Formats: sequence, C-alpha cells, structure tokens
Amino acid sequence: MPISDSGGVRSQRRMSSGADVVSKGLMQIEMTPHERDVLLRGLRYVRSSIMLELREPAKDDACRRSMDLDEIQMLCQRLESTDAQLATGL
Repeated sequence: MPISDSGGVRSQRRMSSGADVVSKGLMQIEMTPHERDVLLRGLRYVRSSIMLELREPAKDDACRRSMDLDEIQMLCQRLESTDAQLATGL
C-alpha cells in the first residue's frame, strides 16, 4: 500500500497505474479491494464507538462528536464510491 504525503507542499509523482498525480496537501493511497474493505470496517467501528460513547452531554462535545461522525461518513462514502467506479470501469 504505497503512500505519498506532500505535507502541504505541491508535489508530483507517478502512480503505479502510470498516471501523474499532482497534489497539494493531499495523501494518495493505493490499496487493494480487500484493504479498502478492511479500512471501511475500521471506519465503521470507529463511527460506532463515537456514537456509543458514554459521557455527560456538553454542547462542545455534541458539536465535536457530530463533526467527527460527519468526517467519518464522508471518508466512507469516498471509499465506497471508488468501488462503484471500479465496477463500472471509470
């Protein structure tokens, strides 16, 4: 699973697929479908853990929790959309 982290600096490298990748502060990860499924399972586990967290509710905690859950949901959707794109050949 090759990883490239540009650390906020614009960088360019060639992925194993031959495509040039230019990123600015992004991390590119190549993974197999099995690795993607494992990552999705982990994200769902973390999401469940956040949802089941037992604490005295505070306004800041509720906001942070909601933002964390939204971020995890967006990551899951991005990973799931890559599966759909692969299935359709895009």
